[in-house]
Amino acid sequence: MTTSKTILITGASRGIGLRTAKSLASRGHTVYAGMRDVDGRNKDAAVELAAFSGSSGGRILPIELDVTNEAACNVAVAIIEAETSIDVLINNAGVMPVGLTEAYTLEQAQDLFDVNVYGIMRMSRAVLGQMRSRNSGLIISLSSAAGRFGMPFFGLYCASKWAMEAYCESLHFELESLGIESILVEPSGHGTDLVTTAPAPADTARVQDYGDLAQGRDRLLGMFQGMFDQGDASTDASNVANRIADLVDMSAPRPIRTQVGHDMGVSAVNDAVLPIQAELIKGLKPVYMGEV
Repeated sequence: MTTSKTILITGASRGIGLRTAKSLASRGHTVYAGMRDVDGRNKDAAVELAAFSGSSGGRILPIELDVTNEAACNVAVAIIEAETSIDVLINNAGVMPVGLTEAYTLEQAQDLFDVNVYGIMRMSRAVLGQMRSRNSGLIISLSSAAGRFGMPFFGLYCASKWAMEAYCESLHFELESLGIESILVEPSGHGTDLVTTAPAPADTARVQDYGDLAQGRDRLLGMFQGMFDQGDASTDASNVANRIADLVDMSAPRPIRTQVGHDMGVSAVNDAVLPIQAELIKGLKPVYMGEV
C-alpha cells in the first residue's frame, strides 16, 4: 500500500511536470504544483490541475513559484511547510536551447543556468533545512540523456545538465547518512513542447558564419518532432511521469540515476561509471565521516 506523501514539483504548468503532478495525485499523493503566473498566463493549467481528482484522496494544489527568484522559492516552501511537511521535492523546471554553441551569448547562457542549475540549487536549499531536521526527505531532479553526453547543437543544454548532475550527485553522498536522498532521472527525447520552445542563438552573425551547418538546428528539431509525431509509445512523456511516481513510491535506497526512454547508450555509461564512483566514495567516506 502506498503511503501518501506531500510533494512539491517545479515547472508543473506543462509537459512532464504537469503529467507528473497528475500521475502522483492519481496514486493518492498531495501535490503542490509550482509554476509562474498562476493567475495569468498559466491560469488554465492551474485550473486544470486543481480540478484533477486522484484516487485515495490525491489532490493537486497549484502554487506560485519562480525558480529563478530565491525569495519566491523560500516563500513557496514556507507556505507549504506551514500547512504540512514536504516529503519530496521534484526539480522539473528546465529550458532546452538548441543551436550552434558559439552563437549563444553569455547572457543567454546565464539565463539558462539560472533555471537549469541555480534553480535546482535554490529549491534544494529551500527544502533541505526542514528535511534535515526530520531526518527524512527525497529530492528528484530531472536531468537528460544530455547530462551524460556532449552533443552538437546541444552544447549549452548539455553543460547545464552536466553541472546539475554533479551538484545533485554530490548532495546524494552528503545527505545519505541523514535519511535524505538526492537522485536523478535521465529522460531521452519525449513529446513535450521543449522542441517547439527551444531558444535559438541570439548572435545571428555567428550563426551565418557557419554556412549550411547552421541549418543543423532546424534539421535536428525536425527529426525529433517527426519522431514524436509518429506516436511511438516510447516517446510518450507520461512514461517519464510514471517513472518519477514509481521512484516516489519506492523504498530507500533508490538508484542514483534512472534512465527513461530510448537509451542512447546512457545506461552503459551509468553502469561503467557506477563502480568507479563507488570505489572513490569508499575511499573518501571514512575521511569526511570522521572515521579515521
